[in-house]
Amino acid sequence: MWLIGKNRRLKQAKEEAQAEIEQYRLQREKEFKAKEAAALGSHGSCSTEMEKETQEKMLILQTYFRQNRDEVLDNLLAFVCDIRPEIHENYRISG
Repeated sequence: MWLIGKNRRLKQAKEEAQAEIEQYRLQREKEFKAKEAAALGSHGSCSTEMEKETQEKMLILQTYFRQNRDEVLDNLLAFVCDIRPEIHENYRISG
């Protein structure tokens, strides 16, 4: 009789401990999820901000390209096509 009561109390204590452990685990998991969401949320906003900045810079570069394209091509063609034959200053005529 005495042993049956003791076993019942041990079983009840074990069940209570398991319930307490489960409750603690759920609480910690909930806290972790909240921190994870906060961290990922801030990461997402940084990514969005970075994407916006990149798009703005790309638009500026494209504008500069359109403005300067003709002038750069003209200069490049002038350097390539304008041939002026000259004797190098270090060349010595021997003979």
